[in-house]
Amino acid sequence: MRGPGVMPRQLGTPALRTERERFDAVVLGAVSAVEARWHSRLGLVEYAVEDTPMVPDDWDDAEVPLATLVRGSGGQPSRLVLFRRPLERRSDTREELRALVLTVVVEQVAALLGMDPEDVDPRQG
Repeated sequence: MRGPGVMPRQLGTPALRTERERFDAVVLGAVSAVEARWHSRLGLVEYAVEDTPMVPDDWDDAEVPLATLVRGSGGQPSRLVLFRRPLERRSDTREELRALVLTVVVEQVAALLGMDPEDVDPRQG
């Protein structure tokens, strides 16, 4: 077969999104859902995605972290980083990935607000 298997909708742009772009879209959906409800209490929060966490060589924990939360201080915003590869490895389907990402975002936001995850998003109960 010659030529592309799928023609792009707009010339000069890829026809299919990469895994990273699809994951970013999942994270954006989860963050948007939580931010819409809790924006006034959260204040300024930066959300980021990294492929993998940086763990030291002598890491003895059985689990690789799925996310990290750095609380802001002074003029610095809080920063929530989700780790793409560990989240993808724990999910078999796209729906499981969406549910897991939402759960992790809700848990981190709950920790930031000092609340229970069930109070942040009732679906987590």
